[in-house]
Amino acid sequence: MTVFKDIPVIPYEGPESKNPLAFKYYDKDRVICGKKMSEHLPFAMAWWHNLCAAGTDMFGRDTADKSFGAPEKGTMEHAKAKVDAGFEFMEKLGIEYFCFHDVDLVPEADDINVTNQRLDEISDYILEKMKGTNIRCLWGTANMFSNPRFMNGAGSTNSVDVYTFAAAQIKKALDLTVKLGGRGYVFWGGREGYETLLNTDVKFEQENIANLMHMAVDYGRSIGFTGDFYIEPKPKEPMKHQYDFDAATAIGFLRQYGLDKDFKMNIEANHATLAGHTFQHDLRISAINGMLGSIDANQGDTLLGWDTDEFPFDVYEATKCMYEVLKNGGLTGGFNFDSKNRRPSYTAEDMFYAFILGMDTFALGLIKAAELIEDGRIDAFIEERYSSWNSELGQKIRRHETTLEELAAHAAELGNAKLPGSGRQEYLESIFNSVLFK
Repeated sequence: MTVFKDIPVIPYEGPESKNPLAFKYYDKDRVICGKKMSEHLPFAMAWWHNLCAAGTDMFGRDTADKSFGAPEKGTMEHAKAKVDAGFEFMEKLGIEYFCFHDVDLVPEADDINVTNQRLDEISDYILEKMKGTNIRCLWGTANMFSNPRFMNGAGSTNSVDVYTFAAAQIKKALDLTVKLGGRGYVFWGGREGYETLLNTDVKFEQENIANLMHMAVDYGRSIGFTGDFYIEPKPKEPMKHQYDFDAATAIGFLRQYGLDKDFKMNIEANHATLAGHTFQHDLRISAINGMLGSIDANQGDTLLGWDTDEFPFDVYEATKCMYEVLKNGGLTGGFNFDSKNRRPSYTAEDMFYAFILGMDTFALGLIKAAELIEDGRIDAFIEERYSSWNSELGQKIRRHETTLEELAAHAAELGNAKLPGSGRQEYLESIFNSVLFK
């Protein structure tokens, strides 16, 4: 059955097009920096937002109809209708990847054994739909935050029984990820944190989280999973203090517990800004530590202090993102649209408009980031700014071949240090604008 019968396959028509159901910048076969745009931008559909989120918020019920023709929601018939809708949606947009949580795919039963049977059934159905298409799984994960049992976290829970349920869900989600050929597996620790230290043993909880992750790696490798595991840093909500607050915190955790060889970062734009950083900051921190793996492509509302998961439209941010990705040599993962339509945008057409917006935004960001690198003035300025370190003394410092005594003697000989060179932030921002708008 055709779900989106009034929506055509979305073509590329170029920047002059006024057709709302056409790409203006995403030209999948256009070559940028030696690779096709589709290779730079492996876009993925988020099962949870695109096929499940229907506009509910804390003040109101659904506005969008996400039944996709099924007579009753929360049934296996509805689960299969979402599969049909998702594959038609991806094929019409030329999207080649999807991401999922376990309970996005099927309604969760009261008995985990029944849930697992449902997951086996739906994953068989997805595999059939994948045949004859280029659509693949980017990554899978387990929802260990929605069910009330996870109110105190999953790996960080105070209950050993809840901990075993988290382990069971991870095991099954890894099974599904391997079965569907997923390139990665994500830990989103939304409830891995605490509200007050009056009832919390932080060291105990962090050790348990690390142990759970080690077991996941061991099991994943034992069943043939060769991809990366990811941590997706997340601050502020739903827990007040979260253990994976930002990229730097998550990287430190991975190194402390010996997980850094198997894990990389899955960076979300809106999470970075909620942590008080720019999106570019968390990308750079991940990249310089060799841990930039995948990206949740969205943006937040600067006037709101929570995770709004808007479809990206800010070309400045997208260009800075793609600048980091190009400098990193690309991603091992992809660009998953962890984004949802605004509540008043409730039609099927709105679903397509949103993805066209997001894909075009990152395509334009890729084009402009490549132009910034080719322009070369920013790289040249940074090289010049640190040029004093090319001196003999500078190189000795960098090689760890000097001492405080030697450096103190050098300072005494100088008597006073000149001001360092100007940072010229405004000049560099003008270069950015000149490239962005030429």
